[in-house]
Parts: sequence; C-alpha cells; structure tokens
Amino acid sequence: MNIDFLYFMTTIVVVLVLLIANTIKILREYERGVIFTLGRFYKVKGPGLIIVIPFIQQMVRVDLRTIVLDVPTQDVISMDNVSVKVNAVVYYRVIDPQKAIINVERFMDATSQLAQTTLRSVLGKHELDEMLAERDKLNEDIQKILDRQTDGWGVKVSNVEIKHVDLDESMIRAIAKQAEAERQRRAKVIHADGEQQASEKLVEAANKLAEAPGALQLRYMQTLVEIGGEQNSTIVFPMPLDFVKPFMGMLGAVGGDKSGKSGGDKS
Repeated sequence: MNIDFLYFMTTIVVVLVLLIANTIKILREYERGVIFTLGRFYKVKGPGLIIVIPFIQQMVRVDLRTIVLDVPTQDVISMDNVSVKVNAVVYYRVIDPQKAIINVERFMDATSQLAQTTLRSVLGKHELDEMLAERDKLNEDIQKILDRQTDGWGVKVSNVEIKHVDLDESMIRAIAKQAEAERQRRAKVIHADGEQQASEKLVEAANKLAEAPGALQLRYMQTLVEIGGEQNSTIVFPMPLDFVKPFMGMLGAVGGDKSGKSGGDKS
C-alpha cells in the first residue's frame, strides 16, 4: 500500500508540475504572446507573467525585435540584357503580432520569399550602370515595395541594402575597356581645349606685339639671350625685315656723313 501510495503521489506531483508549467508563461520585454481560446483568437498578452488555461488556451510567442534577413544570391537580367548575381540584406520587425500569426503562415519565410522576388523584379527594370551607381535609390524602391506588401502581415520593413552585384569575367573586361575609352576621350577633349586656349592666347599676344613694334624687337633680343645661354654650336635664327630696317637706316646715315666730309676736304 505504501508503494502504491507513493507512486500515486509522485504521479500527482508530476501532473501538477506539468500543469503549472503549461499554465504559467513568462514573456521577455521584446516578446508578445498571441492567445487562442478553443482555436479562436482571444488577445495579445505580454510582457511579464502570463496565465494560460491548459487544454483550453494556446499561446504563440512572437519576437518584436528587428530581424536581419539575408536574401540569397539571385540571378538578375538587367534591362540592357546583362546577367548579374545580386544578393541583399533586409531588416524588418513585427509591429502587429495578431496579423503576423493569423494573416500569414510563417511570416519569416513569407517575407524572405517576397524579398527575393521583389529584388529580381525591381533590378530587372534598370540597366547595369544604374545597379552599380544608384544603389541608394534601388534600396529605397525595394524597401517601399516590401513594406507596402507586408503591411497586411503586421510586418514593418525598415531597410534594404544591396550587398554585392557580381559580374562574369567577360563583362568585367568589357567594362574596363569602356572605362579606358572614356578616359582617353576625356584626355583628348582636355588636350583639344588646351590647344584652343593656347591658340587664342597666341593670337592675343600677336595682336599686342603688332601694336608696339619695339616690343617685338625686345622679344627677339630676349630669345637670343636665352638661346645664347645654352650649349649650342650653331644657331640659325631668322631675322625679320622690320627688325633689320632700323639698323640699315643707321648705317646709311653714317655712310652719308663720311662721304660728305671727304667731298669737303677735296674742295
């Protein structure tokens, strides 16, 4: 009798412990409990100590913290028919536990699948250059679409970030060639602009020198001085006729004075 009584009491204690364990629930600050009574939604409880009636009520825990969802690599064909591999990360959290449990089955899986399809759909409407240069705009577009579609699930998508846009080797080489051609084009344009500005300055300098002939002679003299300072054996330097005329006039005047003096002596 004593053994049977002890076995009976042990069974009672175990059953009571299990009932208490199933009755008393403790929810953390970031958790909420969605309570169902006989299969029907009752209310959302928490945080703290929660009492759940065994066999009559059931509770589903919901985490309200921000969840980081890593979107797997997706094969995307851009608008200009370039095949790329893109992956991203999505930050979201549950703001309405009732909708997250009742309106959708496994809201985490549903959000993940929706993020993958939205990523392919949005990026497929843009060219490769936009994917590489306008990520912030693409992130914002994807975030708005996801947030609008998950609103009925009680899920708030706060941020989307495209992590990598991977290209194949042939496309990388093509982009490198395009960048090199663009750099060469810019270099030629800059060189042409420099030549044009230099020619304009030369024309302006020529006009200034034409207004003052003496300045032209001084410029020639300065050039001769610069050349004379270099280690050159033979220098052929063209002399303009306008530069030589003053010296020829001086020689002619000196020759005339000498002939006049010699004529006066003979007489």
